[in-house]
Amino acid sequence: MTLHPRAAALIEALGLEPHVEGGFYRETFRSTSIVTRAADEAERRALTSIDFLLPAGSVSRWHVVSSDEAWHLHEGDGLDLFIAPPAVDSLRCVRLGRAINTDGPAFTVPAGWWQAARPVGAYALAGCTVGPGFDFADFRMMRDDAAASARMRAERADAAELI
Repeated sequence: MTLHPRAAALIEALGLEPHVEGGFYRETFRSTSIVTRAADEAERRALTSIDFLLPAGSVSRWHVVSSDEAWHLHEGDGLDLFIAPPAVDSLRCVRLGRAINTDGPAFTVPAGWWQAARPVGAYALAGCTVGPGFDFADFRMMRDDAAASARMRAERADAAELI
């Protein structure tokens, strides 16, 4: 994959590393405060935040997080953020960007909802903030969930390519 010069510069300048779901990331904040998540009484950091870059040709594959996740577009051509409820019985595409024909520069994915993303141009740099904070114990990829993968393939073949 040939990277746009600005995307390559951001990876270097921000110290981004490959992420398991796709793209590149670096954690930028992890709260020292501990909270108890109401849904399952798990103790987590109050808030975590990452820088997340999706260059052209890459995607953030379908995954789920057990906490709310706010996406904020920092720069680039925007991104399409796909969300589906836990039952994978509907799908919505939110276009993050600064242009009038977008849904705005930010969107929050509810806890427990499936999400995937892809850039709409050369690259998209976003901040992702999770509260209660992110922990890989609360993270699942759709490719590892046979039932959810099957539902996505049956209901939305166009979005199944992001599995």
